[in-house]
Amino acid sequence: MKSPARQLILVLGDQLDLQASCFDEADRDQDVVWMAEVAQESTHVWSSKPRIALFLTAMRHHAQALREAGWRLDYRALDDEGNLGTLAAELEAAIRRYRPQRLVMTAPGDWRVLDALKAVAQAADLPLDIREDRHFFSTVREFAAHAKGRKQIRLEYWYRELRKKTGLLMDGDEPAGGQWNFDADNREAFGKEGPPPIPEPTRFAPDAQTQAVLALVQQRFADHPGDLASFAWPVTREQALVALDAFIRERLPHFGRWQDALWTGEVWLFHSHLSAALNLKLLNPREVVEAAQAAWQDGRADLASVEGFIRQILGWREYVRGIYWLHMPQYLERNALGATRPLPAFFWTGQTDMACLRDALQLTLQHGYAHHIQRLMVTGLYLLLLGVDPKAVHGWYLSVYVDAVEWVELPNTLGMSQFADGGLMASKPYAASGKYLQRMGNHCKGCRYDPAQATGERACPYTTLYWDFLLRHEAALAKNPRMVMQVKNLQRLDEGKRAAIIEQARSHAAAVAAV
Repeated sequence: MKSPARQLILVLGDQLDLQASCFDEADRDQDVVWMAEVAQESTHVWSSKPRIALFLTAMRHHAQALREAGWRLDYRALDDEGNLGTLAAELEAAIRRYRPQRLVMTAPGDWRVLDALKAVAQAADLPLDIREDRHFFSTVREFAAHAKGRKQIRLEYWYRELRKKTGLLMDGDEPAGGQWNFDADNREAFGKEGPPPIPEPTRFAPDAQTQAVLALVQQRFADHPGDLASFAWPVTREQALVALDAFIRERLPHFGRWQDALWTGEVWLFHSHLSAALNLKLLNPREVVEAAQAAWQDGRADLASVEGFIRQILGWREYVRGIYWLHMPQYLERNALGATRPLPAFFWTGQTDMACLRDALQLTLQHGYAHHIQRLMVTGLYLLLLGVDPKAVHGWYLSVYVDAVEWVELPNTLGMSQFADGGLMASKPYAASGKYLQRMGNHCKGCRYDPAQATGERACPYTTLYWDFLLRHEAALAKNPRMVMQVKNLQRLDEGKRAAIIEQARSHAAAVAAV
């Protein structure tokens, strides 16, 4: 039995901030900080090795920082003898050890985790003080108030509200540059010549502690997907700040122009690679967007690039969190398009003859990362068109990406990518044919398929499935103002062509399922 604690301060694996709200009014002499690595957090979905490794090594580095800051820490490592395997069981044991008067924590980002910890507190008859997560510009209550009474909730209006609230990229009451977004300037492809010289990604050689975690993950989770050979993510706040500075200096000036571009073998391009550090709370979003704004004010980056980047954090990041907490836990069960097919097995191996999809999958499994167009318009688009069960799609995205935490991953996947919420989050399905992928990258040049063909031996599966998707959902999509033109294009298909597309799509789906 340990000496009693006044408070048990709960710190989760994605709350790695020494200034978090859970430490407000805490006392190093009377309180105990509790952290636990447990197998359940790596197995409730089949988490990839890079994702598991990032969480574990970042947690262990944070534990070291807590000890150096003088906190009394109760830390349960995954390989500790007698580890109980779940957060709930480990918390119950910690309560028995320390007999605290109450539990304190910063609000979790995951509904499942919050529900489990609340149940433990209730069973122990202990008050659980859940405090605001200061790593956001808004609260879930503010978003709920914004959504109340609206027939539709749209990012653009929430984003403008937050711009006005924060003053970011504002000129008095008006947006800097006279417009709220610069999407029209931020959709360029690289062209035949390919991307300009790309700065080396900001990577960090694993120290002894990280190397020990990599060895543990390789041994303990040997059958999990993914590769640890290239693991070099920032795992401390100091490293995350270095990565932020490098992005602002080296990539931000080109980010906007090419944020939607694709190129074979290129996973990093001009993206920030800061999402994992943000979601682990190694970085505060305020310092990130303020650094971007300062780059524009100092003439180091153009307004289109800076606005496009800030919108991802001040806009999308806040928006998806609001959607998540407004609609969970029912949100997870939404399936507006009635998609029921299983996830293709090759999503765990990358073994497919579709060049763009193979590239995105193999880069994902190698690095635990892909940029947003690879996620939305390569992997996500294929699964949408194929009609895969959105809960299975969600499980895959949550498994493979190092920056995947459910509050941000689920709405992006189920809502934006798969349109399974029926338009709650996004105004239309992100449906496109292989022609979009041909326009935005170079994969089609070396692929056996032709994006211009929907039927025949060289028909691009994206193009076949695109027309099949429109045919399957024609009646529902015709009611969506943003899909009217796409649905009207179906009129070009006579009955024979329609039947041929449906048969080609059926054959493709059968072949995928048989693998």
